[in-house]
Amino acid sequence: MQTKAAVIRSPGGPFEIEELTLNEPADDQILVRIVATGMCHTDLTVRDQLMPLPLPVVLGHEGAGIVEKVGRNIKKVVPGDHVVLSYSTCGLCYNCLAGEHLSCEQSFPMNFGGRLADGKCSLHAGEEDIGSNFFGQSSFASYALSYERNTVKVTKDVPLELLGPLGCGIQTGAGSVLNALNPPPGSSIVVFGAGAVGLSAVMGAVVAGCTTIIAVDIKDNRLELAKELGATQTINAENEDFTRIIQSMTGGKGIKYILETSGNEKVLEQALWCLAMGGVAGIVGAPAMGATLNLNIAHMLMNRTLRGIIEGESNSDIFIPALIELYQQGRFPFDKLITFYKLDEINQAAADSESGVTLKPVIRM
Repeated sequence: MQTKAAVIRSPGGPFEIEELTLNEPADDQILVRIVATGMCHTDLTVRDQLMPLPLPVVLGHEGAGIVEKVGRNIKKVVPGDHVVLSYSTCGLCYNCLAGEHLSCEQSFPMNFGGRLADGKCSLHAGEEDIGSNFFGQSSFASYALSYERNTVKVTKDVPLELLGPLGCGIQTGAGSVLNALNPPPGSSIVVFGAGAVGLSAVMGAVVAGCTTIIAVDIKDNRLELAKELGATQTINAENEDFTRIIQSMTGGKGIKYILETSGNEKVLEQALWCLAMGGVAGIVGAPAMGATLNLNIAHMLMNRTLRGIIEGESNSDIFIPALIELYQQGRFPFDKLITFYKLDEINQAAADSESGVTLKPVIRM
């Protein structure tokens, strides 16, 4: 079948809108008519080849749409269901079978390989193969193929065009607080970076019952929104020493929970000096491949923990519907992060995201 899609053909090059041919769904695949797809920092990282993936390729990994057709082995959804697409896991490796699907041993090739398991592509421009299967979806397109394990059935009571970012960025921010760090009510947390992921973490901290929620960024407009979404304090790191301020606020003890979302390793190095004994710092911001950290071992030895967090440690089938219910109750207003663009405006969406004009671009198909 034919699908319109945004193709990256050269490192750092523009998204090019093309008519492509999409394979019919295999026995284990789901054909989804994409309504809208969120744009994430990871899409731009791959576009720029800071995370190399064979080009040309169709990116997009925060798709939301309507099931059109299912392969014969699919039991989870039926045509007409509303779905959100998320990250892909195999379900067969040791970690998946042990209930640790976020440590899936096949996660890198399944999400970043740009090919199906048999090495072939599901998208084509004439005789030319186009990289596909990005996060098991490649949803910067009118239609995408997904799998049961990365397809989440959602309610039809909420506008579907809002929901795509729940599949990655918003799930990552909120889940990193609610699932991974899991701060008890009354606790304190600092979120570094007030982009879409960081602000989702702020909203997650409100849901968790944190009573001190500090947002750190260098853009005043983002910090103002952080306050609106529940941050009790904000720090502009461009003209304020956040380490000194946080240590002063806590009598030198530091903060028990820290989440770094900016992907800036220098920010992370400084943030760790704000971590209290017995505290946990989570990393979700991804710098360029090969980035390293200058870590003070003596400081960390005093029962401080630094850990990576993938996708907010979320079981998407459970967590995404929970976030939607919180949104319906007015307790998780993630729609305040979203700005809509048409598919032919996708390069403007990318530019606005990189400049900070837009927090979470969502591409309507």
